[in-house]
Amino acid sequence: MLNRLKLTGILSATALVLVGCGASGSDEAAVSEDGIKVVTTFYPMYDFATNVVGDNGEVSVLLDAGQESHGYEPTPQDIAAIADADVFVYNSDEMETWVPSVLESIESSDVIVVEAAENITLFELEEAAEEEHSDDEGEDAHSLDPHVWLDPVYAKEEVTAILAGVLEADEANKESYEANAAAFTEKLSELDAAYQAAFETAENRTFVVQHAAFGYIARRYELTEVAVSDVSSDAEPNPAKLAELQQFMIDNQITTVYYSDSASSKTAQTLAEATGASLEVLSPLEGITDEDQEAGKDYLSVMEENLTALKKVIQ
Repeated sequence: MLNRLKLTGILSATALVLVGCGASGSDEAAVSEDGIKVVTTFYPMYDFATNVVGDNGEVSVLLDAGQESHGYEPTPQDIAAIADADVFVYNSDEMETWVPSVLESIESSDVIVVEAAENITLFELEEAAEEEHSDDEGEDAHSLDPHVWLDPVYAKEEVTAILAGVLEADEANKESYEANAAAFTEKLSELDAAYQAAFETAENRTFVVQHAAFGYIARRYELTEVAVSDVSSDAEPNPAKLAELQQFMIDNQITTVYYSDSASSKTAQTLAEATGASLEVLSPLEGITDEDQEAGKDYLSVMEENLTALKKVIQ
């Protein structure tokens, strides 16, 4: 039966009570001789899981760079890969909206499911908060901002959740997993410190982006994100909003518009041309191409690139 890992707070790996596979206390391996098999949804989950697993098994990712996570439709092969895995890692029901139905279809699987952001409070998008809902059907799938991985502090919490799931699947390599997670968490702490130091004394704390993916960075470091479009990277703003943003940039002497490397820059280009602003890339890290990964790019290096880009405005 599908084992969905439920975390009730920031778990210390040393305090986990392991259940399910590998918890019997016997010498019998909980995973195959080839090591643990972890399937992840999109790049940040892949990078975090890879740093935890290390050389103890295989981590794969379902979505390629450039694929939209929100509206993704898994193939039968994807569903089979999830069912056959030891651990399946995804960010949240709000990000990968297709995951709950997939999990329902593989109830007989023994895969351990980790919703990495399960215990992180997701912020409501400003536009959604301004709308008055007249029905009782609950919140829209895009009313909450799922981009928690872009906050280094929340990234550490997601790593902790992934570690818990991996340990549940493979207790035999506990020391290795814990050491891997600790080393990566330390790097995330250093990344957080770099962001804090860069913005601590900044006077201009407002930045304009095409895609509303950077709200968690803004909240963590007391910045203001002004977004052209909502959480959906392919959303188009209406002409009235675009005109309003143009005037906002002129009035506030904002000379840079950030656009995502995973979506069209058309709207950002329109805004830049209308205001004389320059264009800069700010990556939501939803995907990194195989070519860029082979060249050494990863979560940490792209987050450092984002910091360099933001410092051109936040100063």
